[in-house]
Amino acid sequence: MKRHLLLALSLAAGAAGAADHAAAPYKGDAAKGQPIASTVCAACHGPDGNSVAAANPKLAGQHPDYLFKQMRNFKAAEGGQPERVNAIMNGMIAPYTEEQMRDFAAYFASQKQTGEQAKNRETLEMGQKLYRAGDHAKGLPACAACHGPAGAGIPAQYPRIGGQFAEYIEAQLKAFRASGADPKDPAGRANDPNKMMRMVAVKMTDLEIKAVADYVAGLR
Repeated sequence: MKRHLLLALSLAAGAAGAADHAAAPYKGDAAKGQPIASTVCAACHGPDGNSVAAANPKLAGQHPDYLFKQMRNFKAAEGGQPERVNAIMNGMIAPYTEEQMRDFAAYFASQKQTGEQAKNRETLEMGQKLYRAGDHAKGLPACAACHGPAGAGIPAQYPRIGGQFAEYIEAQLKAFRASGADPKDPAGRANDPNKMMRMVAVKMTDLEIKAVADYVAGLR
């Protein structure tokens, strides 16, 4: 009787494990994503995800879950508006399935980023201080608390920002700030979980945003 009970429990555990494995989300296949990612997406982001235009972010080395989330946010639900509005990306991502988006994300994540450099020595100290320690008087948290001391981020939670174009970081912070100040501002960005970036950016001046963005560009 005891042997039958142990066998039954073993089979049940095995079945549960198989079900968990079957339910695991698809993580994407870099090889499948490469043909489209390195050609269609290359027009703006470069064939390996290292864009040469500051208006278009570097995707190389970014966390795949973050990349996938952004693509999903750019893709409009049937009959609805996309969570993240961008005239170019909304149209570009429209034809692709979630599986394909996972493949694109896996491909770009597997590439090596060619990082940028901090360029403004006059604001370097300010940018470093804000990034590492924030500003307690303003209730401004340190960027490093979420994005890490080297800007590497935390997979599936916070994106890698180190080495990104300063101009792109600056533009995104201002977009988050716009939505933080006015949720209906068409120039805003509001796809940050729990309004985290909006609550941060709305406390920052133009000079602080520019200083942090420049400092971040030089992080490795």
